[in-house]
Amino acid sequence: MANDLERPTIVIGSIDRDGLGTEWLKPLLNGIEEEQIPFSLQSIAVKDTVSRAYQAALASRLSVGIAYDNKRYVIHYKNLPEQEPLFDVTVVDAKQLRTLGANAARLVKGIPFKNLS
Repeated sequence: MANDLERPTIVIGSIDRDGLGTEWLKPLLNGIEEEQIPFSLQSIAVKDTVSRAYQAALASRLSVGIAYDNKRYVIHYKNLPEQEPLFDVTVVDAKQLRTLGANAARLVKGIPFKNLS
């Protein structure tokens, strides 16, 4: 049986383990799950949110990483330059966060993104 590090997932990077179980991440996770793509939560000790998302993308076997800081969420793809993430959004509500999660999964699937507004 493959361990979780070998399983292809979108990696969600948090600066510390305390931020990984927060209730307000649920809409993001639900958006990823509704597109039927697995995710994993990892502690990535990089303070800059964009760099943390890039490191998460590098750690992901699906090449997609997500990082967040308060209401700012960044989705990165490992083939993009580190300082040019795919999405860098200040989220205003749970619906937008769910759509952002779905878009991360849609990047993996290679299908059009949902509108974030």
